[in-house]
Parts: sequence; structure tokens; C-alpha cells
Amino acid sequence: MNKKKAIVIDEKTPLLILAGPMFLELFLNTMLNNVDTLMLSHYDEYAVGAVGNANTIMFMMNILFNVIAMATSVVVAQYLGAKRFDKMNMIYTLAVAVNLVVGIVFSGAFCAANPLIMDFLQVSPEMRPYSMIYIYIVGGGGFIMAVFNVMLQILRCNGYPKIGMWVTLAINVINIGGNYLFLYGPLKSLNMGVAGVAISTVAARFLAVIAVFVFFYAAKIGKLSLRYLRPFPGKLLAKMVKIGLPTAGEHLTYNLYQTTLLSFINGMGNDSVNARAYCNMLIAFAMIFSNASAMSTQIITGHLVGAGKSEEAYKRVFKTLRISLPITIALASINAVLCRYTLQIFTANQNIIMLGQMIMIVDIFVETGRCLNMTFVSSLKAAGAYIFPLIAGILCNWGLGLTTGYVVGVLMGVGVAGIFAGTATDECIRGLIVMYYWYKKKWVGKSVVDRKETAKLE
Repeated sequence: MNKKKAIVIDEKTPLLILAGPMFLELFLNTMLNNVDTLMLSHYDEYAVGAVGNANTIMFMMNILFNVIAMATSVVVAQYLGAKRFDKMNMIYTLAVAVNLVVGIVFSGAFCAANPLIMDFLQVSPEMRPYSMIYIYIVGGGGFIMAVFNVMLQILRCNGYPKIGMWVTLAINVINIGGNYLFLYGPLKSLNMGVAGVAISTVAARFLAVIAVFVFFYAAKIGKLSLRYLRPFPGKLLAKMVKIGLPTAGEHLTYNLYQTTLLSFINGMGNDSVNARAYCNMLIAFAMIFSNASAMSTQIITGHLVGAGKSEEAYKRVFKTLRISLPITIALASINAVLCRYTLQIFTANQNIIMLGQMIMIVDIFVETGRCLNMTFVSSLKAAGAYIFPLIAGILCNWGLGLTTGYVVGVLMGVGVAGIFAGTATDECIRGLIVMYYWYKKKWVGKSVVDRKETAKLE
């Protein structure tokens, strides 16, 4: 393997070496997710809330695709840490092939269930046609993201975090250009609107997949071939599914819980729906640093655990938190202070701006808890402790978040800010629980790599 330009990942790897490119990648990815909303806000306000509803479903689909993608990150990092290079091509091929098949199946399933999804979310008649066409097009091409997610994890774990950043930048440029063509440019006469924006998004993602495959081979990271799956590595697939299902289950239960909260918000009127959609764009910018730090720490932790360096992994996670938590709180606070001005970029509706201000104040507490969760949950998964985050997620999402959100937001009449208060309760308490689990070292000894087998090879 060619490692000339790759980052060496061990206990001495500076956090920002990995987190910096990932931060920019996530920032650009957030721009990609939000550029559709921003450009549509000047086209049709109903289309904004509609795409917000559709993106909630797209996020749920992405979670299902991440069953193998997240497992790939854990397995690749640990095997590289253990220097088991003999297994890598098989792992790469298995991950890509399985996620492609899973992606095609779920893309079709979500398109078939589109009308039922609209009914469950209680999407208003004005927004429903827009939401449905967006899901049909972007959801139908969802398998592209399934493959892209796996390839990004492979590149990151091999010490190439900057590739995702550059590819995402290219996606943004292509997507913005495509949106302009359909909304304001030469293709405006087709009157495709949301459909045109959706087509632009899928086309940009397809080109991104081609780019990461080209780099994978150009950097000589490994090879993909079905011959590596003969005989079929059933035990390895079972191991990856065993890791991925609880991980995806945790994300899925969180998204189902957020989708249920969204159904409450849809019942509060279109202004509340749009306030949530606009605020989620601003919130995404506040959480990307802690997310990038958590993702970087997951890769480093996986390498350290695979190499049998549990104590170094333990200390490294707390070191990350001392950096990410203060920055996350600062970004969320800045968001709350400036939101009355930033929201005016998207709308002149004063009721939406007022609702947005209330949401952003509550979000300071949401981001504090979310930073704890992302840091420790990512590290627990990297260490092989993937069941506990699922249990904690189910209990806190539905037992605390949903209950508090319904009581405060609906029964007490606080509105959409009350729904966010439920999310804050869930995130903060769950964050303290998973931090305590890491502190007590309950994850030690759960490594995916067989240390005895590795020792024999050494």
C-alpha cells in the first residue's frame, strides 16, 4: 500500500490533522444540504418546508446505509491498527458490494412507501407534492450515497481525510450550478422547480462516487474484486452486521423519534415547519466541529484499540472533549445571538423569525449534550462496545426526549421551542450516561480484532 501522502494514525496523531479536513468536509456537506433550501426559499416558500420534510426521510435512509459503512470504519481502523493488511482487500470489497445491494433495496422501498410517509408526517397539502417528488428522485438515487459513504470511511481510516473535503467541494459547485440552471437559468422554462433541484443533487453525488473510486486506485490503497469474496467471508460479514446493526439501530431510533417530533411540529402550522427547517440549517453549522472531532477520535480510537493500546485510547477521548465542548458551546451561543439577523437571509416572515429565536436559545443546551454523545458514542463503537449506545439511545430518546417535547411543546402550548426542549433533555442526560460508561472502562476487551491471532502472525 502506498502511504507516502497518508497520515500516520496512532496515539501521537494531532486531532486537527484529521478533524480539520473533516470539519471542512462536513461544512461543505452542510452547505450542500442547505443550498437546495436556500435557493428554493427565493422560488417557493412551500417548497422549503417540503424539502425539509423530505430531508428528514433522506437522513433516515442514510442511517440504514450506514449499517455497513459504520462497521467498515470500525473494522478497517482496528485491522489497520493491528497491521492485518492481508485482510484489507476482502474487507473493502465486502463493504462496497453489500452496501450497494442494501442501497438499491432500500432506495426502492422508500420510493414505494412515499405516500405512506407523507401521511405519517402529516405533511400539508401545499407541501406534499414537492416532498414526494424530492423523495422519488433523491431517494431513488440513494444507493449512490450508500456506496459513497463506505468509500469515504475506507479513505479516512487509511489516512486520507482531505479527499472527502475536496470531493464535497466539487459536489457543491456542481449542485449549485445545476440548481441555477433549473430555477433561474436556461432550464427554467421547463418549470421543474423541486424536481430540477433533486436531479442536480443526484447528478452531483454520482460524480462524487466516481471521484472517490478513482482516488482509491490512484493512491494504491487496495483493490476491489469479487474474487476476494471466494470463499464468501460469511463470518466477517456477520461481524460487520453485528457492529453495524446496533449502530444503525441507535441512529434509526433517534431519527424515528425526531420524525415523530416533526409530526407534532407539522400540526403547529407551516410557520413552525419552516422555522424548524431554517434553524436546522444554522444548527448544522454549530455542530460540525464536535462531529468532526468525534469522527476523528473514532478513527484514532479504532487504531489504538486494534493495536492493543487501551489506556492511550481512554485518555485520548477525554482530550478531545476538552477541545470540542467549549468550541461547540461557543458556536451555538453565537448562533443564538445572531439568528435574528441570519434568519432574515431566508425569510421576511417575522413570526418565523420569532419562533427561530426561541429555538436557537434552546439549541445551546441541545448542542452541549450532543457534543458529549457524539464524542463518547463514537469512541465506544470504535472500541467494539456498540450495544450500550443503542440501549441508552432508545431509553432516553423515547422516555425523556419525546415525553418532554410533547408535554412542553404540545400540552403546555410552548410550541416548536418546546419540542426542542425535549431534545435538549434527551441529549444532555444521555451524554452524561455514555460519558460515565467510558469513564468506567466498560468497553475494554470488546475489540473486533483477535489479539491472539494477530500475535501469531507477528
